Amino acid sequence: MLTILGFAMIATFLVLIMMKKMSPIAALVLIPAAFCVFVGKGAKLGDYVIDGVTGLAPTAAMLMFAIVYFGVMIDVGLFDPIVRGILRFCKADPMRIVVGTAVLAAIVSLDGDGSTTFMITVSAMYPLYKRLKMSLVVMTGVAAMANGVMNTLPWGGPTARAATALKVDAGDVFVPMIPALAVGLVAVIGLAYVLGVRERRRLGTLALDEVLVTEKETETVLVGAGGTGTPDSPAPGGGSGATTATTTSTTTTGSDDADDERFAALDPDRPTLRPRLYWFNALLTVVLLTAMIMELLPIPVLFLLGAALALSVNFPHIPDQKARLAAHADNVLNVSGMVFAAAVFTGVLQGTGMVDHMATWMVDVIPEAMGPHMALVTGVLSLPLTYFMSNDGFYFGVLPVLAEAGAAHGVTPLEMARASLVGQPLHMSSPLVPAVYVLVGMAKVEFGDHTRFVVKWAAATCLVILGAGILFGTI
Repeated sequence: MLTILGFAMIATFLVLIMMKKMSPIAALVLIPAAFCVFVGKGAKLGDYVIDGVTGLAPTAAMLMFAIVYFGVMIDVGLFDPIVRGILRFCKADPMRIVVGTAVLAAIVSLDGDGSTTFMITVSAMYPLYKRLKMSLVVMTGVAAMANGVMNTLPWGGPTARAATALKVDAGDVFVPMIPALAVGLVAVIGLAYVLGVRERRRLGTLALDEVLVTEKETETVLVGAGGTGTPDSPAPGGGSGATTATTTSTTTTGSDDADDERFAALDPDRPTLRPRLYWFNALLTVVLLTAMIMELLPIPVLFLLGAALALSVNFPHIPDQKARLAAHADNVLNVSGMVFAAAVFTGVLQGTGMVDHMATWMVDVIPEAMGPHMALVTGVLSLPLTYFMSNDGFYFGVLPVLAEAGAAHGVTPLEMARASLVGQPLHMSSPLVPAVYVLVGMAKVEFGDHTRFVVKWAAATCLVILGAGILFGTI
C-alpha cells in the first residue's frame, strides 16, 4: 500500500505543477502533508518535517551563501573574460547561443556545484535569450543536462556516494567511465546544436552589436522581404532572406525594469566592477573551491566565510554591502524557500517508509533471468529512481540491494557503481534537487515548463551514456 501511495504522491505532484495548478512550493508542502494524513500518520507530520528540514538545512545554508558569493563575484567582474569569450563565439546566432550555453555550463560544472553552474550560466546567457526572444526552457534544459553529465565527477557527489555504498575506489569507478561520459557530453552538445538550429529557423539569424547595454543602446531590427520587425518577431519565411538594420532605443520602464537589470549583469561599465581586485577575487575563488574539494571545512561554512570576505573587501562601505545583499535577496529567498519546502516532501517520503517500500518493490519485480544483466538493469533503473528520490536514498538505500542481487550472478560492484551514474543528466532536473530551483528561478521559467521540455531529452542522454558504457565494456 505504501508503495502505491508513494508513486501516487510523486505523480500527483508532477501532474499538478506541470499543469500549473499549484506552485512548486505549495505542491511540495501540501501534497505530502495530505498523503501523510491519508496514510494515517498525520500525528507524526511535524516530526517528519523537522527531520527533513534538519537534513536539508546545511544544503539551504550552502545555497544561500553560495548565491551571495557568486553573485558578488559576477557583480565585480570575475567571470567577465570567460563569459565574453563565449558571447563573442555566440554573436547573435541562436544556434551558437544554445551550443555556447552547453559549453559554458559544462566548463563551469568543473567546480562540482550545480548552483554555481546555473548562476553563472544564466547570468551570462539570459540577456541573449531574452533580447532575441529565444526559448528560455531551451537554456534551462541544455544547462541542466550538461551539468548532469559533469555531476559525475568524483567531487560532484554521485560517484563518491556509489563508491562509498559499495566500498570501492572512486577513481576505479569514474576513470573507466570517462569515454562513455564524454560521449554523453558530445550528445548534449549535439542536441544543443539541433535545438539551436530549430531556434535559428524560428527567429532567423540576427546581428546584435551590443546586447548588454540598456541605455541608448543599438538594438538589432530584422528586416524581411515584407517589412520590418524587432528581433522578437520570427523572420518571414523562416528567416530566409533577412537583412539587418539598427535603431536607437532607450531604457524601458515598468515591468521591463527587472529585465533591464539582467541585461546589465555583464555591462562593462557597471559601477560594481572592481578591476583592481580581479586577481584577489580570482585567488579567493580558487582557494574556496580547493578547500571545498579537499573538504577542509563543511561547504556551508566555506561559503559563509567566502561571502563575508568577498563583501568586506570588494564593498568596504556598509551601504554598498546592503545594496549587494538586497540585489541577490530575491534569488536567496526563492531558493531557500524551495529547499525547505522540498524538506517536507522528502521528510514524508522517508518518514512514512514510502521510499523503502518503493525501492523494495522495484528490486522484487526484476525477473530472475535478468540477474546476469544487473548492471544494465541498474543503469535503466537509475533514470526513474534518481529522479524520484534523492541521491542519498538511491545510492545508500537501493544500490546496495541491487549490487547484492548482481553479485549472486557474477556482476562486480565496480560495474554496478558505474551503471548507477547513468541517470545523472535526468536527476539534475528532479524536483528534489535544490539547484534546479536556482536554474528555473534565475531564468524566470516555470518548473513545470522546464520539466515538460527536459525529461525526454535528458532520458535520451542517459540512454546514450548507458549504450556507450556497454559498448566500451565498462558496464
